Amino acid sequence: MRRIQVVATGGTIASRAGVEGRRATVLAKELLASVGPLPTDAEVSTRDVVTRGSYAFDTADLLALAREVRGALRDGADAVVMTHGTDTMEETAFLFDLAFDDPRPIVLTGAQRPFDDRAADGPANLGDALTVAAADAARGHGPLLVFDGSAFPARGVRKSDTMSAHAFTAPGRGPALRVMDRLVTPLWQPRPSPRLPLDLDLPRLPRVDVVPVYPGADGLFVRSSLAAGAAGVVVAAVGAGNAGPELVEAVAEAVAAGHPVLICSRVHAGPVAPLYAGGGAELQRVGAVFAGDLSPWQARLLLAVASAVPGRSPEALVRAWLAGEDPLSGA
Repeated sequence: MRRIQVVATGGTIASRAGVEGRRATVLAKELLASVGPLPTDAEVSTRDVVTRGSYAFDTADLLALAREVRGALRDGADAVVMTHGTDTMEETAFLFDLAFDDPRPIVLTGAQRPFDDRAADGPANLGDALTVAAADAARGHGPLLVFDGSAFPARGVRKSDTMSAHAFTAPGRGPALRVMDRLVTPLWQPRPSPRLPLDLDLPRLPRVDVVPVYPGADGLFVRSSLAAGAAGVVVAAVGAGNAGPELVEAVAEAVAAGHPVLICSRVHAGPVAPLYAGGGAELQRVGAVFAGDLSPWQARLLLAVASAVPGRSPEALVRAWLAGEDPLSGA
């Protein structure tokens, strides 16, 4: 009998409509009761941690959620299912991916339509998440995000639609598992990401800001971010990783001052590469790190976690992680 711990945190899946708008009020036991028959080979328990929209979370909240997962696994759970708002679910899943090295399934799910909607999608998503959590096929995948019949590995998953029930995709990767009629079908076996030695008891992660590139973007936001105490910056560049000369100059100043800068793309799909003279090639020349196909939002967490490791170069940790190497080998 598999022991599955459900950790409820609010979000649309737990929301009802009201005169002020949707508000998360539904607790874990009511969510579980809406699912219908549970996996026959699982013993499911519930825990309410917080009940609000994930748009209100900061990194202190994400670390607190990670501590809940750690506690459930330490207490002997065979899997953890977390209900979560969709707005920042991709970031929480990715933080778990950086923090946990455990074959037991850690599954996140939520909904696009509220609990009291006549076509609520939360019960089906939660049922699928429990099915995945109980399945042998989910072990060893790392944290998974289960939505609309698909289970996506944390790395690379993105919210891609504001309203549709098919809310998440993983550009260039796709889902690792499919769920249909409570049956789990493996599609491919993701290569586990390296783990970083994140201290989950930190009060919050170091500040890292995302700076967008657009026609006329200069170095103001890079310099302002660092002046506000950011450990580093992620640039949401145009195309394959390009920025104009004024922003490149600010990146060069930041790197020279010891602040790592990661380059991602504001484009939904595809990796970045230092291809263009004066743009990406110049960003590489001044020392910026190209972050593959990571979204700016997941890259921000990668750099923040690396910046929280004492006595190590955040840039070196990030480069090793991106290369698929053990970031602490040779430490």
